[in-house]
Amino acid sequence: MARVGRLVFGFVALLACAANAADPKPIRFWNLTTSTVVDFRAAPTGTVDWGPNQCANDRDGGVDHDERLRITGITPGRYDVKLTFKDGRACTVRNIEIKDGAIFSIENKDLTDCHKP
Repeated sequence: MARVGRLVFGFVALLACAANAADPKPIRFWNLTTSTVVDFRAAPTGTVDWGPNQCANDRDGGVDHDERLRITGITPGRYDVKLTFKDGRACTVRNIEIKDGAIFSIENKDLTDCHKP
């Protein structure tokens, strides 16, 4: 009887591992700027096909300094990212590599193409 219990336990453990392997880690943005991001959009590098506001994936609709944001609907590749901050300043960061299941960050030093309405 103990052998059957071990087999069942082993089978359940194998199923749990398979479920975890099928559920890949999400792509996440790590805000290392000193400002809160309230609008985050990505477009394949060199295009203006801006996707939806990824900040909608956050509970409070913004990404504070040192907070991470789950990115959805994007496949790995190179993207231009348009950020709008709480103070209204908008910046575009070009040619960011986004990898499957990885975290990518943007820092103040990356904010070179900015304007304030």
